[in-house]
Amino acid sequence: MLKLRTFFLIATGLLIGYAAAAQTPGAAPAAEKPMTTEEILFWILLGLLGLVLLVALLMGIMITVQMRPQLRKVYEMPTVRPTMSGKVLGLLVGDPVLVKGEVKDELLDHDYDGIHEFDNDLPPWWKYSFYVTIFFGFIYLGYYHLAQAAPLSEGEYAAEMQQAALMVSADNDDPNKLTDYKPLTAATDLTDGKGIFAQNCAACHGQNAEGKVGPNLTDEYWLHGGEVNHVYKTVKFGVQGKGMVAWKGKLSGKQILQVTSYVLSLQGSKPANAKEPQGEKETAGKPVASR
Repeated sequence: MLKLRTFFLIATGLLIGYAAAAQTPGAAPAAEKPMTTEEILFWILLGLLGLVLLVALLMGIMITVQMRPQLRKVYEMPTVRPTMSGKVLGLLVGDPVLVKGEVKDELLDHDYDGIHEFDNDLPPWWKYSFYVTIFFGFIYLGYYHLAQAAPLSEGEYAAEMQQAALMVSADNDDPNKLTDYKPLTAATDLTDGKGIFAQNCAACHGQNAEGKVGPNLTDEYWLHGGEVNHVYKTVKFGVQGKGMVAWKGKLSGKQILQVTSYVLSLQGSKPANAKEPQGEKETAGKPVASR
């Protein structure tokens, strides 16, 4: 007891000294608010409580180890062992029957193709875990569906999408905002678009847009929309994970619109060795204005 009392006195002195040091001007930045007396007492009491619990745990372990032979004798009593308190006592003496259960290895009186079945109960740890999941299911049902105290996954997704939309600029560089361009019809624009296509796009889509690695661009089927502004968006921002690179920063907005208009002008051209249609059928809008 004398050693234990000395330990408490030393621990209390260290805690008080630390708290006093925390109040000194040099111990904390000037911008931080010093701890109040109530806060210091709270942390001292919390530390003392932690020490008491730790000492109690250590003493409990020591007492259990010292009294293990006597506890074993009590546990072996026929009136104690089958009870719940006896099973808890079994954990202290090294018998995990409360967790693992009792394995009887009793065979049932039937078999299937030589396969026998044991008549053993499920392990208690499995049954307790199952009961916990049932309890959790009722809590989840009441909290999310009945009380509606928090949004479901669909609501969380919608809220996150709204927050993300607020952080995206509402100009032509916004991938979520569709432009309102019209296809270019001027011969010079289509000629320039053809040159851009041959230099940057033909490697994947073919010289005549018949499709190679990339899809055929001359039919009525589109993977990401065949209207001029959808095609413009696909060219500008690309398609992540699908091999379609983003040409934003490599081509100007005018050049992207020129190559988009040229691609749309190839609708129905039916080139040789055209690739099979991909995507959904959609009739792209015809050029209606020059730009």
